[in-house]
Amino acid sequence: MSSSVIRVRGLTRTFSPVSGPVHAVRGIDLTVGRGEILGFLGPNGAGKTTTLRMLTTLLPPSGGEAEIAGRDLLRDPAGVRRRIGYVAQSGGLDPACSVREELVTQGRLHLMSKGEAAGRAAELAADLGLSGLMDRPTGALSGGQRRRVEIALGLVNRPRVLFLDEPTTGLDPGSRAELWDLVRRVRAEHSTTVFLTTHYLDEADALADRIVVVDAGRIVAEGTSAELKRRHAGDPGASLQDAFLAITGRATAGQPLAI
Repeated sequence: MSSSVIRVRGLTRTFSPVSGPVHAVRGIDLTVGRGEILGFLGPNGAGKTTTLRMLTTLLPPSGGEAEIAGRDLLRDPAGVRRRIGYVAQSGGLDPACSVREELVTQGRLHLMSKGEAAGRAAELAADLGLSGLMDRPTGALSGGQRRRVEIALGLVNRPRVLFLDEPTTGLDPGSRAELWDLVRRVRAEHSTTVFLTTHYLDEADALADRIVVVDAGRIVAEGTSAELKRRHAGDPGASLQDAFLAITGRATAGQPLAI
């Protein structure tokens, strides 16, 4: 992790409903290194989803500056999009399309020729264990298989940064473990930076090299899992849930009070 791939300074976002301004993000400063897996955590309403939407160009910032994979977020959002992959929590596969069609279409959207898109689809299928599913409609896949296809779509353009928004929500424990292994392998084989949001604190504990906790639109804690446990729960042997509760006073949405 020799260089920074994400640099954010003073990032803000204010919404202006009729009832008055809402300051969702209040000055985020953040640096993420090449090949780092960052866990970005926070309770509901903390600003993490708004921050993720800004960094993936889905929502313009109200202020501040950011550089993603060498491209300026404000001046060159199209350049940012060419260099990132984004896997949304809600998915987005067409249940009538085959896995092959989804992957080839994504390649074409990234301006690949038909041959290049087909080759990239085959390469990703082999890497992600999808080769036997290429002609199956995505609507006939299991939850874990669909998630692998969605991650493959996020990797079509060989991104320098992969944004994963709640990637294992709704998956069974076995599928979650398989997806964790996949994320680790993507990082190890391609030095891809992974920006992960999750409500599962055991997931952040298992995957993230470093964890950032946001609350009320600001970063309130950051460090390795062990550092957060020692600093905020008083014991590196404590659970990340203990540290999170000490930091925010709240559990994450749907998270039990113990991991």
